[in-house]
Amino acid sequence: MPQENDRRMGEDGAHVTPPESSPSRLPPQAFVRALREMEPRSAAVLTRRLVTGVSRGDCARFYGITDEALSVMLLRAAVSLTRNVVPEAREPATAEEESAWARMLAAALEREDAPVPMGLVPVVETCRRLRAVSGDVTTGLEAATKEDQASPQRRREDWLRRLAVIALLALTAYLYLSRPEEPPRRPGTPPQQPTAPDSGRP
Repeated sequence: MPQENDRRMGEDGAHVTPPESSPSRLPPQAFVRALREMEPRSAAVLTRRLVTGVSRGDCARFYGITDEALSVMLLRAAVSLTRNVVPEAREPATAEEESAWARMLAAALEREDAPVPMGLVPVVETCRRLRAVSGDVTTGLEAATKEDQASPQRRREDWLRRLAVIALLALTAYLYLSRPEEPPRRPGTPPQQPTAPDSGRP
């Protein structure tokens, strides 16, 4: 018999067992890959809240927003992550559903017994699984970052950026040195005033 945490209510009220592809069974490397492919801001809020374990209030203060706004931002990031690893997961259908999901996701991350509608189940399971394997995910992200930094492509990109900066500095210096010199002004001659545009009057 499946454990209680592995069961959810189906549309007809019966308990259903998550398939083997359920987010609750995802390996840490799947999250490492998905987080690296996400939009940076979304990946950052998921990492701060679920991988690092920063509280909702502290996350909201970090971003300078309310707890409610942070909940919506976290939901959108979590939905994006979930659809990356579970393509059949869906987004909220309306703004009202998004607000409700944001509140319920926040509650579900605080309490295991918080009620969750079927549409939100994959998102909640993804977030809980990410938090459960946060240590391995942190290690995987750090290893992937070091690998990127050591890769020939990364070194080539660094050199290209340096060459671009050098070229920009050289161009700036050339334009400065090749600017036309102003004719010397005789002592006692006031500086030339800008000429007013022709008003059309004789």
